[in-house]
Amino acid sequence: MSEQPAAPLAPSAPPPPPGDLPEPEREEALDERMSLTPEFVRAVDEAVEAEDADEVKRLTGDLHPADTADLLEQLAENNRGPFVGLLGEDFHAGTLVELDSDVRDVVIEAMPTGQLAGAVTELDTDEAAFVLEDLDEEARAEILAEMPVSDRLALEAAFDYPEDSAGRLMQRGVFAAPAFRTVGEIIDRLRSAEQLPETFFEVYVVDPTYRVVGVVPLSRFVKAPRDTVIDTLITEDHPLVRDMMDQEEVAYLFEKYNLISAPVVDEAQRLVGMITVDDVVEIVHEERDEDMLALAGVEKDEGGLTISVRQVARSRFTWLSVNLGTAILASFIIGLFDATIAEVVALAVLMPIVASMGGNAGTQTLTVAVRNLATRDLTGSNAVRVVLRETTVSLINGIAFAIILAVGAGLWYELASGGDGVILGAVLAAAMVITMVCAGLAGTLVPLGLQRAGADPAVSSAVFVTTVTDVVGFFAFLGLAAVFLVG
Repeated sequence: MSEQPAAPLAPSAPPPPPGDLPEPEREEALDERMSLTPEFVRAVDEAVEAEDADEVKRLTGDLHPADTADLLEQLAENNRGPFVGLLGEDFHAGTLVELDSDVRDVVIEAMPTGQLAGAVTELDTDEAAFVLEDLDEEARAEILAEMPVSDRLALEAAFDYPEDSAGRLMQRGVFAAPAFRTVGEIIDRLRSAEQLPETFFEVYVVDPTYRVVGVVPLSRFVKAPRDTVIDTLITEDHPLVRDMMDQEEVAYLFEKYNLISAPVVDEAQRLVGMITVDDVVEIVHEERDEDMLALAGVEKDEGGLTISVRQVARSRFTWLSVNLGTAILASFIIGLFDATIAEVVALAVLMPIVASMGGNAGTQTLTVAVRNLATRDLTGSNAVRVVLRETTVSLINGIAFAIILAVGAGLWYELASGGDGVILGAVLAAAMVITMVCAGLAGTLVPLGLQRAGADPAVSSAVFVTTVTDVVGFFAFLGLAAVFLVG
């Protein structure tokens, strides 16, 4: 039996060409909450430290500009500038808008002037102005000089407006049509136009002098027959935004009338730009954070985690100094009754309760009042009713807690020292009611008074309310004790 020849070995598959090699595994950038994972941030840090531009681009190439901004803020401080340099032209212009101001300064400094000018040119006018507004005049002029003439002129016009005005906030690019045009003619113009706003929700109808005569929502516009004259579709009662209107007023207008966008006009009612709802969301976010921080005596720049320790310490020192002054005033009130405290030591144990309860009640009322002032729910027409309402609430809570504390403190005092717990309980109860009522009054009257005086109630109210509750609380409790327990 003859041997069968061995089967030839199958040739091995040729190696894949270099371009088809599988990419190394990449750390997942986002978790289920759409937040950057620590592993991803660490991987980018390591790539930056290794000066591996290809790896940095591979890791971050699919990130949304907002996520890239979060990444920059979480990278090690000494890696932020190199990260931007390694990305080079792949750095997305939209990232600049999303950054905290301190990190944005680092990024701008790391970008060549030409690259920065090109990035700013890609942004809408309002976003470009937001990015450049904190630069000094010389640096801004250098960047503007590198930009196309039309973009430069638009930005220079934006900087002529105050920082928090509608004129600074608005986009210059709008879509407007004469009142006599038909829907078909406008659609043909839309299709042939070389430059259109990136996003718009309405067609602004203007007269020959470019005054706004009405607004047509796109939903109504696209449903109309081609031969429909645009003038017949307009919404005449659509609010107009004045270019000098404060951004808080703009946000209030959008919230009140449920606007998606609004035309911005100058003194002569001529159309100069538009504001869209995404701009207003940023305003609301900014103003909310500012008011929330201000209530605690913290400046708005301290809200981020990128500001230096020295800046934070210097900023907070001012408010802590004011608080020190109010604490000294409260201590002075206590010092007036040192003999009373020495004779009835239980007073030293109980008096912080009265001041603390008053302070918390005042803070609750103050927070509600400042919020209602910001939303314009609290006005001169209903101020008396709101003050009475908050005072009544404080009175009810004061009576409730006065009963609880009077019983508890009275029993404790009699059992611990054999003293007259009934009188002590009555003194504590009376002081609690007085302090809580004053806290309710101060929590509403102080912000109302500051607003009437032209001051921001969110910034200054907390110090005054705390002072009132501490002084009234200590004085009421110790004064009543001096009369009924000692005198």
